[in-house]
Amino acid sequence: MKNLPLHWKILIGMAMGVVIGAIALAFNGDTPETAHGTHFVVDWIKPFGTVFINALKAIAVPLIIASLIKGISDLKDLSKLSSMGGRTIALYLLTTAVAVTLGLTVATMVGPGKGIDKETRETLVAAASGDAAKKIEIADQQKEQGPLQPLIDLVPGNLFAAAAENKKMLQVIVFVLFFGVGLLLVPPEKAKPVKDFFDGLNEVILKLIDLIMLVAPIGVFALLAAMVAETPSWNVFLALVIYCLCVAGGLALLIFGFYPMLVVTFTGRKYGWFFRGLSPAQLLAFSTSSSAATLPVTMERVEEHLGVDEEVTSFVLPIGATINMDGTSLYQSVAAVFIAQAYGIDLSFGDLVTIGLTAMLASIGTAAVPSAGIVMLVIVLGAISVPVTGIALIFAVDRVLDMFRTVANVTGDAAVAMLVAKSVGKLGDPHEKKWDDNYPSEKEGEEK
Repeated sequence: MKNLPLHWKILIGMAMGVVIGAIALAFNGDTPETAHGTHFVVDWIKPFGTVFINALKAIAVPLIIASLIKGISDLKDLSKLSSMGGRTIALYLLTTAVAVTLGLTVATMVGPGKGIDKETRETLVAAASGDAAKKIEIADQQKEQGPLQPLIDLVPGNLFAAAAENKKMLQVIVFVLFFGVGLLLVPPEKAKPVKDFFDGLNEVILKLIDLIMLVAPIGVFALLAAMVAETPSWNVFLALVIYCLCVAGGLALLIFGFYPMLVVTFTGRKYGWFFRGLSPAQLLAFSTSSSAATLPVTMERVEEHLGVDEEVTSFVLPIGATINMDGTSLYQSVAAVFIAQAYGIDLSFGDLVTIGLTAMLASIGTAAVPSAGIVMLVIVLGAISVPVTGIALIFAVDRVLDMFRTVANVTGDAAVAMLVAKSVGKLGDPHEKKWDDNYPSEKEGEEK
């Protein structure tokens, strides 16, 4: 067990979590007050998962600050920064466009919402009406803002306040990029103490990631056990099976088809090699449903196991965790079509285009935290005049699908990082390094 690769340990933890959660459900009574099994898991197991996620979130912002500043300062001049930035944004927009198109294609061909009858629709809406109202209120507040509000939101009024919330991570990145530009413009001898500090901070944080990942199997065990134990009636889920299959199928095409195809075609790396290097980050993304919480591990895996230079990972991946939400874009496309079909609304080609464009823009503003995408879905539905209360239709299964779309987000970030690294000559040769499946990795020649 000690020498077992990390991804296998995480898989075992996930499987045990599902089993314990299912056993807990068996000890539940017919009323919430007699749900003794669920209460036990929530009180005595779930806290370990919460501590694990909090630990990852706690180092996410320091990691972004330290790694981005280190990455920018290592570029030496602004021309490299603009070149890498342009390629990164272009590739992220491309993958998002593909995700949206794929989601719309799958949803229109399958028609997942056409099989929902009025009785089932009313049952689902009634069960989640409270949560739906809260999400609609948040979305209404965003719609009342001016057209240039996204531009205003890029610049933090208080860096420390922005750093305190994961949903404002884009503000932190903008400030750090601005700080990095300033660092490049001052004389090297003046910038050296600052650069040395952030270089050292980056190394310390990477070591903290090593320590946190030692308990990753326990963390994901607790998270999965709690998720299963808190699952509502499975009878309600039956009406949403086709919808889930559409979303999961579209995400699978992204994860196992589109992304590795890009990697194999443009970097020459092998299909299985890509997934062996990235799998621990994908499994962690699945269990946490948070790109932000997974970011530290994603950066470590992409750099140490996929051969991407630290200069690229520290720039591309933090930005990707904030604006590259391919899984969320695909999910919003399918969900919008599903809800419209459930209400018997026929969508024109113009409506589908509107969904695609709105989903792309909304996903860019989606926070890298669990279930944030469902808030942005309200905006997508409003753009095509579909009842926004329809989001209640998908609340029952949103948590599970959120896990899958986070895996797609993380996989897309890693693939883009490899493409950018290849384009700027910063992708290492796998034959020059020992690609160990264990965590942390060991570099060949350290003992020489």
